[in-house]
Amino acid sequence: MTGTRLSDRTLRSLPAGVSVPAYDRTSVTPGIVHLGVGAFHRAHQAAYVEACLAGGETDWGIVGVSLRSPDTRDALAPQDGLYTLAMRGSEEQQLQVVGSLLSLLVAPEDPGAVLTALTDPRIRIVTLTITEKAYLRAADGSLDDSHPDIAHDLANPGSPKTAHGFLAEALARRRAAGTPPFSVLCCDNLPANGAALHRLMVEYASLRDQRLDRRVHAGPARQADLARYVADEVAFPSSMVDRIVPATTDADRARIAVALGAEDAWPVMTEPFRQWVIEDRFPAGRPAWEKFGVTMVEDVRPFEDMKLRLLNGAHSAIAYLGLLSAHATVDRAFADPAIREFVDRLWAEAIPTLAQDAGLEPLAYTAELAARFSNAALAHRTAQIANDGSQKLPQRIVASALARLEAGLLPEHLSLVVAAWIAACEARGRTSRKDHFTDPLDAALDELFSRDLPTPETATAVFDLAGFAKNHPDRQSLVEFVAVHLVHFRQGDQALALAALGIGGERGRDD
Repeated sequence: MTGTRLSDRTLRSLPAGVSVPAYDRTSVTPGIVHLGVGAFHRAHQAAYVEACLAGGETDWGIVGVSLRSPDTRDALAPQDGLYTLAMRGSEEQQLQVVGSLLSLLVAPEDPGAVLTALTDPRIRIVTLTITEKAYLRAADGSLDDSHPDIAHDLANPGSPKTAHGFLAEALARRRAAGTPPFSVLCCDNLPANGAALHRLMVEYASLRDQRLDRRVHAGPARQADLARYVADEVAFPSSMVDRIVPATTDADRARIAVALGAEDAWPVMTEPFRQWVIEDRFPAGRPAWEKFGVTMVEDVRPFEDMKLRLLNGAHSAIAYLGLLSAHATVDRAFADPAIREFVDRLWAEAIPTLAQDAGLEPLAYTAELAARFSNAALAHRTAQIANDGSQKLPQRIVASALARLEAGLLPEHLSLVVAAWIAACEARGRTSRKDHFTDPLDAALDELFSRDLPTPETATAVFDLAGFAKNHPDRQSLVEFVAVHLVHFRQGDQALALAALGIGGERGRDD
């Protein structure tokens, strides 16, 4: 270790090959609050905002908010919010110190400070990367109003725990103060993510209104109507984000420290590729993102579907098949001939489910994905991607499978991914490490697997638990496809399941 810490004070002493903020950070004012200030945000949205600040738009600095853990704040606060973005290709690495994070807050420690930031009139956009499970949806996609954190926030609106609670209370306070609402930009992998979050927020605000109405008893003129305000006055543009961001390791920290000549407690690793497609609906204003590579569109759905079904769907397939064959990273799993052939066939199944008249180029996109998946410098761990499968598979895999069934086509490879997820979950604590990856349904899945049900009953029970294809007329057909694959996983190993689809070849193995 160098003994010198990355900070505003040490910024100008970094090596010449390291890109540093070229603007005066003291002149930057906040315009964005970001909820969920993890590695992906710092590799993606914060990097795009950095370009805007460097271009002279200095009123768009970011206030980062961690909804759970203080780890990011604890790592970056001594560094004045600075961190290193390491863009790693197969043959070279570029280092950029990013300065767009002006401050970092930890919601559980001081929810009042978060609400103060959200009600600041200078804040015109709130962005979110809180992961799929943090939207607290029931199996049918509606708000899970039985969740204890939702109940807490409804009872304690001034000290919320959830994104829903913070957004609703901030919007209510801004409205009462005559401050225009901010736009809410979801950057998580949910189908039609802006519309989905808008719907959840209207549901939450309705519950809040009902509770307030019961308390006030002062007649219609004073009854709460936050739900109507959220529904009619607050913009929730959808967006599609794309960048591979592996978890940072201690080896990464050590390597970056040597390159900087200074310690960075939490650098971020990523690939050179990045993409952001956003619906252009920002009544309160926005940065000129389009100048720096962002695609501003009227309808993000075709781009979103392509990314979810081709990149994210393939990532899930690689993760579960990789774990079942002891491949620790994406590049090693993708180099396995059988897995590579499977992914090619998975893409061939998913591509016909995409919009055919939206100007998409799926074949060029998958060719680029193949190069990205082969990037050994990233060391993107399959176990990291495997987390939260019950929340990710509906939009990545199940939606494509149902679209094929509706069109009279078979979802043979898509359904195998669901079976591989079940098999990987079932293998934990038996033939693989218990802590390989986690899922919000772990307790229920463990209880289910302990009953050693026949495979068809297991597949049906998992669909019931996860809410996969709920109420869809082709649900049973999809369950049956999954069950056939799961039989093969249970009878032998992954090779047997793939062989049933005519896929073979020698398999590599990680040490």
